[in-house]
Amino acid sequence: MQVGDDTVGAVLNRLRRAQGQLGGVIAMIEAGRDCKDIVTQLAAVSRALDRAGFKIVASGMRQCMAVADGDAPPMSEVELERLFLALA
Repeated sequence: MQVGDDTVGAVLNRLRRAQGQLGGVIAMIEAGRDCKDIVTQLAAVSRALDRAGFKIVASGMRQCMAVADGDAPPMSEVELERLFLALA
């Protein structure tokens, strides 16, 4: 499966955001911040990583759909991503 350049850029942006959030979580733990705040930020990191993974999967699904059925117009990446997220 090849991931398109536009998808790679979007995934890298999401991963960089998650990396920054994770750094924030580490700093919060080191500073002894409230557990509720830490868990909230950790959940945000988890969602960001999930979204990056879903984006990659959606891109692969789009490629498969475009190749599998030449008669019907292929679904957009956004449509496939939403469909995949509905499964989670």
